[in-house]
Amino acid sequence: MVDETLSHRPAHALLADGTTVCIRAVEPHDHEQLREFYEEMSPENLRLRFFSPSPLSAARAADRASAPAHRGYRALLAERHGQVIGLAEYDTGGTGDEAEMSLAVCDGLHHRGVGTLLVEHLVSAARIEGIAAFTADALGENHEVLRLFADLGLGIARRFEGPEVRCTIRLDEDDTYLSAVEARGRAADVASLEPLLRPHTVAVVGAGRKPGSVGRAILHHLKTGGYTHRLFAVNPGADHILGVPSYPNVGALPKTPDLVVVAVPASAVPGTAEECGKAGVRALLVVTAGLDVDQAHALPALCRSYGMRLVGPNCLGISNTEPGVRLDATFAADHPKPGTAGVAAQSGGVGIALLDGLSRLGIGVSSFASLGDKYDVSGNDMLQWWESDGRTDLALLHLESFGSPRAFSRTARRVTRRMPILTVDAGRTDAGRRAAASHTAAAATRTMTRQALFTQAGITATRSIGELLETAALMHAQPLPAGGRVAIVTNAGGAGVLTADACTEAGLALPPLTPEVIDDLLAVLPEGAAVGNPVDATAAVTEAQLADAVDRLVGHTGVDAVLVALVPTAVAAATGDDLVRAVTRAPARRGKPVAVVRLEQDLPVKLLPAAEGGTIPSYAEAQAAARALAHAARRAAWLARPAGMVPDLDGIDTTRARELTETFLAAHEDGGWLDPRTCADLLACYGIPQLPWEWAETEDDAVIAARRLRGPDGRVVMKAHWPGLLHKSQQHAVHLDLEGDAQVRAAFRDFGTRFAGLLTGVVIQPLAARGTELFAGVVQDEVFGPLVLFGLGGTATEVLADHAARLAPLSDHDVHDLITAPRCAPLLFGADGAGPVDLADLEQLLLRLSRMASDLPQLAEVDFNPVLAAPGGITVLDSRVRLLPRRPQDPYLRRLR
Repeated sequence: MVDETLSHRPAHALLADGTTVCIRAVEPHDHEQLREFYEEMSPENLRLRFFSPSPLSAARAADRASAPAHRGYRALLAERHGQVIGLAEYDTGGTGDEAEMSLAVCDGLHHRGVGTLLVEHLVSAARIEGIAAFTADALGENHEVLRLFADLGLGIARRFEGPEVRCTIRLDEDDTYLSAVEARGRAADVASLEPLLRPHTVAVVGAGRKPGSVGRAILHHLKTGGYTHRLFAVNPGADHILGVPSYPNVGALPKTPDLVVVAVPASAVPGTAEECGKAGVRALLVVTAGLDVDQAHALPALCRSYGMRLVGPNCLGISNTEPGVRLDATFAADHPKPGTAGVAAQSGGVGIALLDGLSRLGIGVSSFASLGDKYDVSGNDMLQWWESDGRTDLALLHLESFGSPRAFSRTARRVTRRMPILTVDAGRTDAGRRAAASHTAAAATRTMTRQALFTQAGITATRSIGELLETAALMHAQPLPAGGRVAIVTNAGGAGVLTADACTEAGLALPPLTPEVIDDLLAVLPEGAAVGNPVDATAAVTEAQLADAVDRLVGHTGVDAVLVALVPTAVAAATGDDLVRAVTRAPARRGKPVAVVRLEQDLPVKLLPAAEGGTIPSYAEAQAAARALAHAARRAAWLARPAGMVPDLDGIDTTRARELTETFLAAHEDGGWLDPRTCADLLACYGIPQLPWEWAETEDDAVIAARRLRGPDGRVVMKAHWPGLLHKSQQHAVHLDLEGDAQVRAAFRDFGTRFAGLLTGVVIQPLAARGTELFAGVVQDEVFGPLVLFGLGGTATEVLADHAARLAPLSDHDVHDLITAPRCAPLLFGADGAGPVDLADLEQLLLRLSRMASDLPQLAEVDFNPVLAAPGGITVLDSRVRLLPRRPQDPYLRRLR
C-alpha cells in the first residue's frame, strides 16, 4: 500500500492556452534534465525561487527531486515535448501532517497555468498521503506566485517575516476549491477545442480521386458546406481533388493545418498521426474504424505526446454551423441545418438520426460531434464548449460510456442550469451487472447507476431517440411548467380520454377545475360542452371558441400546462386546420406550455409556427406529449430546488479507518470480506449505530456473552460466521429467540455439527426490538465510483427489489430523495400507524455510509441488512464489508482521458 500511495501515474492535462503537458513523478534518470532546467533559468527567476541566484541551490534541488520516493516527500514535474518546464515538491520532514511546498516554472512559460496545474496535482497527492496543509515561503515581491496561491480556491493564511511571506495553505477539498479547478479546466478545455471546431485551415488525408471514399465525401462536404477558410487535400497521386489543391503529405502543405481529417486505412493511422504531430497540427478527426490493439494504443499516445486533441476514431465527423466557420467535416447525407442545439453522439447512426430530426423540426444544430470510440474528446468537453459558445441553448447527448462520471456530473449540474441537457439512456438491459456477491451487488444494476448520475446531475434521460426529439421540441418551443398539473381540452371525448390516461401514466396530475373556471368556459364554449378535466368542447367548437377556452385554461392558477387534443371532424363549424390555428394564434403572454395532440398527424412531432412568433409542438400520440410534459416538469422542479450540499459530520475518524483498511489488505493481498470485529471497528470510525454484540469461539464463551447481552425479555440471537459467509438466512446460520443457557449451548452445538470445518465463531446479539426492516449498502463501481443504495430490507430484499440509489458523496437533497423514492417510504412516515421512524438518524446513517465509501476507494461492497428503523432510532443489525486493493484516485483532478 505504501508504494501505491507514493506512485503517481503520468497524466496529460491542458494548460490555460489549450496546449498539453504531461504531469508525472520525478524519477532518478531525470536528474540531468532537472539540472539543465535550473541552469537555463534567468538569474531573476532563480533568485525568486531560492531567494538567491546561487548555482549550488539549483544543484542541490536537482539532487533532492531525483532521489528515490519516500513517504512525506513528493516531486512532480511538468513535461512538454520531452522537456521539463516545471517542478513542484512537498516535504513533511518526516513529521506531522503539514508539508513544505516549493514550485518552479521555466522562463517564458509563466502565465500559462503550468504552476497552478502542478500544484493541483501536488495537492491531490498530498491528500491521499494524509497531509492537511502546505506551507510555502516566497519573497514579498514575488507577486506571481503569491497570486497563484491565492487563486487556488484553498484557504490560505499569510505571515510576513521581513522580505519574505510565509503562506499556509489548507488542503480541504470543498466546493470552493472544486469550482475553482472547474473554472480553470473549463477555460483550458474550450481553448483546446478552438482548432477542432473553429479551425482556420483544414486538411483531409485520404481523400480519393474517385467517388466512393469516405475522405472524398468529407472533402466534398467541407467544400459545399460553406467553409471559407483554407482547405487542402493530402493524396500523393493527385494535384487537385474536387477542385481542392492536393499535396503528397502533411509536411508538404503550404500552411500547417489546425485540423486534419484522417480517413486512411487503420494500418496507416498511427503514421499519419505522427506526421501531423511533427508538423504542428493541433487537432485530429479520425473517422477510420477497425484499429487493432497496437494501433489503438499508439494513436492516443501520439496525440498526447504532440499535444493534439482527438475526435474518434470510428466516427461520423464533426460540424460547426457558426457563421464565419460553417465547418461540415462529416459524411452524413445532408448538411446540418444551422440552429441552437448542440449534439454529441458516440454512435454515427444515432448522430445522423438526431441531425435529421432537429433539422426537420427546424431547431437545427449549433455544433455536432460524432465521438466514436472516444479516445479523447468526450461529452464533457462538448458540454463545456456549448456552455461558452454563445449560441447553444439545448444539449443532446448519446453516450454509451463515461470516462469520468463524477467530473461529468459536476459539469452537467452547472451547464443544465443554463440549458436543458437531454440524453438517451442507452444500455439499460445489462443484466450481467447483477452479481450475486451480496444484496447490495445484486441490487446495483448499470441502469440504476446511470439513472442516479442523470437524476443527480439534472439531466433529462429519455428511453429512445423519438422520445428525445419529442422532449427537445417542447423544451425548445415552450416555457417550462411550474408543476405537473395539466388541463386537457379536446373536440372529441375519446381523444380526451386517451390524453388523460397518457398524462396519468406519465405521472402528471389532472386537477378538477374550479367553479369560476367552469363558468368562464361554459360562457365561451358551444352548448353541450362537458366542462370537467378533460374539457370536451365538442365537434361543434369554432376556432374562436377554442382559442378562448385555451386562454382561459392557461390563465387558471391551478393549471401548469394545457394539452389540446384534436381530431378532424365533418362538422362545418371549424376544420382541423382552423382548430390548430386557434392554438397557434396564442399570444406570447401565456407564459405556460401549450401543446397539441393530433391523432391523424403524419410525423411523430412537429413544431407549428405561432402567429405572434415562436412555435407550438404538435404530437401524433398523446403518450408522446405527456412524456415530454413530464420531463419538462421534472426539469422545472430540479431548477427550482436549491443546490444541495454535503453536510459536515462529527465523530469521523478517517485516519483510523484508513489504518484498518491498510492493515486488512496487507494481510489479504486479494482483498475479501471483513471479519465481524474489524467490520464493527470500521463502522465505529464513522459513528454508524450498531446493535451490541460479542464474539464467541467456544460454547462457554457463547453462554457468558449471552448472559451479558440479554435484554429485558431475556432472549438473544446467535449468528454463525466463517470467511465468505454472506446470506446467513439462506444457510440457516441464524438462531433466534434463544432463552437460557441450555438453548444457547444447543444452538452452538448445532452450528458446530452442521458447519464443521467452516465455523470460526459466532456473534451473539440481544433480540432486537420491533421496527421496519430496511436495507442500505454501497457498491464501488470502477467507473462511476461509490453508489449508495437504500430500500426495504429483510430476507426478501432482492425479491421485492424496492430500492433507490444515488452516487456518493450524498448531498442533503440526495439523502431526502433516497428515503422518499422507494415504495416502502410511506412506512417510514408512519403510514402503518406505528408512527414515523427517526428520520434524522436515518439521514445520518446514509450520510455516514456515503462518507465511508467516499473516503475509502478500497471499499468494494457494504451490505447493511437489516437496518432496524423505529421512532426511537436507527440500528444496523447485520453488516458485511468487502475490501479490494484499489488505488486511491482523485475524480476531479484535471487530466485528459
